[in-house]
Amino acid sequence: MKLILGSASPRRRELLGQLGLVPDAIRAPDIDETPTKGELARDYVARMAREKAAALDCDGDEVVLCADTTVACGRRILGKPENAGEAAEFLWLLSGRRHHVLTAVAVRTASGVRERLVDTVVKFRPLSDEDVNMYLASGEWEGKAGGYAIQGLGGAFVPWIQGSFTGVVGLPLAETWTLLKSAGIRKE
Repeated sequence: MKLILGSASPRRRELLGQLGLVPDAIRAPDIDETPTKGELARDYVARMAREKAAALDCDGDEVVLCADTTVACGRRILGKPENAGEAAEFLWLLSGRRHHVLTAVAVRTASGVRERLVDTVVKFRPLSDEDVNMYLASGEWEGKAGGYAIQGLGGAFVPWIQGSFTGVVGLPLAETWTLLKSAGIRKE
């Protein structure tokens, strides 16, 4: 079986590497990632992973792996900030609070799609102006759901998590490994 990573995310490729897996191909799906009005974060992230998997061709000898990660603070979905101002808004919203990082994984084969949703609670410590300004200047917020990277400098804001660290980064490894094994992917 050939493993197709349906993502352009370097973090997802690196996380797959931690499982000893190298994708045979990378195909980034092109879908509309706009949440629908009133859509809950868990429904949104599951729909995104499903739609990404459905958007890619899947030959009989291929396993397509797609994922989507979003941050939810209350009922608000925090995607990737469009600019530093929005990143600052996200950081202040998360400051001193708990939030949920939701990652949905979809594995598609010729016979169908298997999915998992992983919900991790993340606690941010209270942030200072200096913290936020330093983080914005680092540029690390760019392209990250919720405007931070727990695996980088953003980890300094997180005293604890409850759930999957790799899920917060973008690909929950335990759940992904189980899905890939059930689809016929084996480590060489």
